[in-house]
Amino acid sequence: MLHAVAFDMDGLMFNTEDVYSAVGTELMRRRGLEFCSGLKDAMMGLPPQATFEAMIRWHSLDVDWQDLAAESDKLYVEYLDDYLTPMPGLLELLDALEAAGIPKAVATSSSRYLAETTLSRFDMASRFEFILTSESITNGKPHPEIYQLAAERFGLPASEMLVLEDSINGCRAGVGAGAFVVAVPNEHTCHQDFSIAGETVEDLTNAKIYSVLGLDNVAKEKK
Repeated sequence: MLHAVAFDMDGLMFNTEDVYSAVGTELMRRRGLEFCSGLKDAMMGLPPQATFEAMIRWHSLDVDWQDLAAESDKLYVEYLDDYLTPMPGLLELLDALEAAGIPKAVATSSSRYLAETTLSRFDMASRFEFILTSESITNGKPHPEIYQLAAERFGLPASEMLVLEDSINGCRAGVGAGAFVVAVPNEHTCHQDFSIAGETVEDLTNAKIYSVLGLDNVAKEKK
């Protein structure tokens, strides 16, 4: 049985990959460069330092990753109100988990500042038992540390925790921690190989998510 749920945030809870795509495009445009699909893949699901170091290596940029991150953060906040929306099924799933008394948390590679800024747009932080960010850990995804810590904070073996992820790096982190992982690819990650996940579904409305949590009545309604 699964007794808790750890949500990735970017691309899983919200369409923040669209926001980051717009930010990356503008960062590269300012430098006369292209934010191509290969670079997006190289950055996907990584913690901030690794993300911007990947961007610097890709284009041999002469800039510190901290300066690039600060520029990116400023753009991200500017773009949020124009782009941000919850992913399909998120609000309904949160309601169902709360009705069933199943605890939930956020485990994101984003910084605490960006996580809190994003969640605040929908007054959502208070709906989670805790929020883990890049500052919570030493090793970012695909290392399993963030999901090992999530299980510890839930007070459960990782095998009793459901991890919801949209990227292969996130899935590797969840599987490495020993959690049951459901992959929920989005348009930016649907080409990745999610064969390591316990299940792969098209979005958060899928009945399989409810079924693995023992919410059979809800699952039947969705079939």
